[in-house]
Amino acid sequence: MWLEREGLLAPKPGSMQQRDFVFTTRRGERLRTSADVAAYRRASVLPKQLLHPVIAQKVWSAFIRGEYDTAVFQAFREVEVAVRNAGGFGPSDIGIALMRSAFHSTSGPLTDSTLPDAEREALAHLFAGAIGWCKNPQSHRNVAITHPEEAVELIVFASHLLRIVDSRMSATPAPTVS
Repeated sequence: MWLEREGLLAPKPGSMQQRDFVFTTRRGERLRTSADVAAYRRASVLPKQLLHPVIAQKVWSAFIRGEYDTAVFQAFREVEVAVRNAGGFGPSDIGIALMRSAFHSTSGPLTDSTLPDAEREALAHLFAGAIGWCKNPQSHRNVAITHPEEAVELIVFASHLLRIVDSRMSATPAPTVS
């Protein structure tokens, strides 16, 4: 049933009993080794279509190879880079301090002044905490992420944060050129 649901086996056209005669599809033909099957199963855990396009492009290959720590690090690095670029910060602005400046409740270039102050402050904490807990440790030491489910949750979280940054960019008027 799993093979059919995944499109790896299909009923032969014209067969009287669909369950009696099946053939291996092109997708099924590509799975020749146990490593191929393992990679395929990992790919089905990460919902690529739900990810921010930048996150999907940067982390997919590492995730499929089972390099979960690398995939998570890359996802949060993209969040940091996007915040730096969106807020107009320099290359030396990094990590938690960057997040707190970018989303500062009164002066942050990425803060949403229409939100209550407590929510603006909470968003600054959320971004600072995400970078401090999900990216920084992997920047400085080996942090093993061995469970694909944990990696998926963190990658989807990074994707959500990146969409928040995007929403701040679309809400911010473009600079005028004189």
